[in-house]
Amino acid sequence: MQLKIEDISGIGEAARQFISGMGDEKVFAFYGAMGAGKTTFIKALCEELGVEETITSPTFAIINEYRDGGGNSIFHFDFYRINKLEEAFDFGYEDYFYSGNLCFIEWPERIEPLLPAGTVKVYIDGSDDGVRTIETRRDN
Repeated sequence: MQLKIEDISGIGEAARQFISGMGDEKVFAFYGAMGAGKTTFIKALCEELGVEETITSPTFAIINEYRDGGGNSIFHFDFYRINKLEEAFDFGYEDYFYSGNLCFIEWPERIEPLLPAGTVKVYIDGSDDGVRTIETRRDN
């Protein structure tokens, strides 16, 4: 799947299109440079899924949990501050990744060996004019 967001006003529609293409997948790893829009897009996804809580980057907490419109958990990770894989073991990443709930992961390259098989990789690229391109790739 490839989506283009021309400006911030189109992010809700892009999130709806993304959600319609998610299928049964549960773990999504978001790749992109600092400022590419990973957190902003995850926020839009959560809003479209019915999250009513405040959605923020879990940069310092590493993980935030939200509830979708049906009461199901959505886990939002930010591994930017992870320096060693052992830190992910310390908070029990497996309990989240294999919970059957949606997991949206920022900075997955920091914990790449721990990502479950079938993780959907989402690449966000931004241009100077504010256009964002979102592309998904599924590993086998």
